[in-house]
Amino acid sequence: MVFKRCLCLAGLILLTAFGCDKTTTAGSASAGASSTEASQPERARPQPKLPTVKLWVGPHEVVAEIARTPEQIQTGMMWRTNLAEMDGMIFVFPVVDSRSFWMKNCPLPMSCAYIGADGTILETHPMKPFDESSIESKSDKIQFVLEVNAGWFERNKVGAGTLIRSEKGTLQQTFFGRR
Repeated sequence: MVFKRCLCLAGLILLTAFGCDKTTTAGSASAGASSTEASQPERARPQPKLPTVKLWVGPHEVVAEIARTPEQIQTGMMWRTNLAEMDGMIFVFPVVDSRSFWMKNCPLPMSCAYIGADGTILETHPMKPFDESSIESKSDKIQFVLEVNAGWFERNKVGAGTLIRSEKGTLQQTFFGRR
């Protein structure tokens, strides 16, 4: 039990440090700098394309890049200027917890799904470009987050209760080798 609490605490610290940090890595805005320049870290380019996995979101196939490391999770879809209709990014967390996402440096309108450990969508949210306000999960049972184009869940009639699986089985089997 103590180990589990320590592991949960470590995951929460990583999420807070990397996934929710609203400070800029470029430091404070200098006098005369535009707000765009001031809010952009020195690395103002998208991360390289990440490995992908085929997901079935209900009956729909989505090809999702896999963000697993703290840096991949922190960078996410920042600075991406296009996303195919059936593409997305899945964020994989080592522990179940509440999650909070934002759209800092993300020019694309997107939607996100907060997903439980069993692969079931628990909630979906619209996400506005460049919006730095946190989109908090209502649940503390989130292990995965899927980002797709804005309105994708509504267009495809996908919502809370929809099961997500991969070409390798459940999300637990896919990412952690668990049955």
